[in-house]
Amino acid sequence: MCDLTLNRWRHCCTCPSGASRVRAILTYHSVDNSGSVISVSPSRFADDMRGLAASGVAVVSVDALVNGDGPTSAVAITFDDAFTNFATDAWPILRDLGWPVTLFVPSGHVGKTNAWEVLRRTSSPALPILSWDNLAQLAADGVTIGAHSRSHPDLRTLAPTALAEEIDGVAHDVQQALGVQPTGFAYPYGQYNAAVMHAVQRRYAWAVTTVLGPLSQPVNPFQLPRLDAYFLRGPAATTRYGSLLFQGYLAMRAALRALKSP
Repeated sequence: MCDLTLNRWRHCCTCPSGASRVRAILTYHSVDNSGSVISVSPSRFADDMRGLAASGVAVVSVDALVNGDGPTSAVAITFDDAFTNFATDAWPILRDLGWPVTLFVPSGHVGKTNAWEVLRRTSSPALPILSWDNLAQLAADGVTIGAHSRSHPDLRTLAPTALAEEIDGVAHDVQQALGVQPTGFAYPYGQYNAAVMHAVQRRYAWAVTTVLGPLSQPVNPFQLPRLDAYFLRGPAATTRYGSLLFQGYLAMRAALRALKSP
């Protein structure tokens, strides 16, 4: 069987079900032991990366995936929210492997906490967010800094002026604090509409969603799907990548998300 767990990526690329290529964006949020929907444990993250390293699948930047560069089988790694545990538990492993990673920063919460998440989902833990000094060091070490709005709102609900403040403002904040201009944007909660996407297109080169799936062709750079690490366990661990069973699993997950969306 061709498992979907990260320590089976090699088989997913060559299995007889026809899945001859993997091009996908993996997403993580927090590396902690809370067991929340946004969390994976440090031990599991380490196992994920060991498995990915053993798989032979190339780890590339999101820019490379979007541009179609690099090998036909490749994944990019992203982290949303810029929690401090990225620096303590994730980055050392990624750095040692020499892998690129994109960290999406909600600039208005830098040095504070994920108050938006605690208010929205009481099951999520209160977590500290990296400071600008921390982010500057990570950027200097090779981490790609992406934008995740200023205050992490549902951008669809905002008036045009407020929308511009969130989308353009985070780019300004990152430029002022770190001297880098982010090229990628992550929609908070994965929520966007035509107005939001148009505003993002004016400032950024690409944007990621929370739509569960691998990249397809042709790629819309402002509607990039991702494979959330939370769903790469349980039933997903015993399905075949690219098979009808796996496609059905993704469709089921997408339907459940749609039902839960506000």
